[in-house]
Amino acid sequence: MLAIQIVLVIMALALFALFTQRAHTVRTQAVKRIGFVLFIFGGIYAILRPQDVNWIAHKLGVGRGADLVLYLLVVVVAFFAANTFLRFRTLERRFTDLARSVALSNAVVPAPRRESDALAAVETAGGAVSTGSASTADTETVAEADSEVVAETVTEVAQPVPAGSGRQS
Repeated sequence: MLAIQIVLVIMALALFALFTQRAHTVRTQAVKRIGFVLFIFGGIYAILRPQDVNWIAHKLGVGRGADLVLYLLVVVVAFFAANTFLRFRTLERRFTDLARSVALSNAVVPAPRRESDALAAVETAGGAVSTGSASTADTETVAEADSEVVAETVTEVAQPVPAGSGRQS
């Protein structure tokens, strides 16, 4: 096994371990930033001193310095892809939590129905019809309908409200 293969496998496993333990702690963010700065300085060094990169590549068992840079670039791209995936996943979770909290804060809870409100509505409706020029048959029909509504309303109010339903009794 070539030395470069060992180095690349160790780098890949280290990145995997870094991301599977804690995706966005302060420590991991610091390690990412330090790694990015080292990568930038390494790239500048490779541009200014290509013969040194060739020497390092030969010591690691790679034919050319450009191949070594390509191998390291593959690891960096894998790091970037994993980092981007984890950041998007974190953002999606935060957006979901935000949407849930907004939905809960804007939820409309219907007011509890009270017997006195239902009776007042029935009396108002009955009074409006009976004061007009309606016939006796119409008034009796409205009165029967009003008594049915009152009976239904009283039955609804008399039922116990389950605990934790959000309605006040």
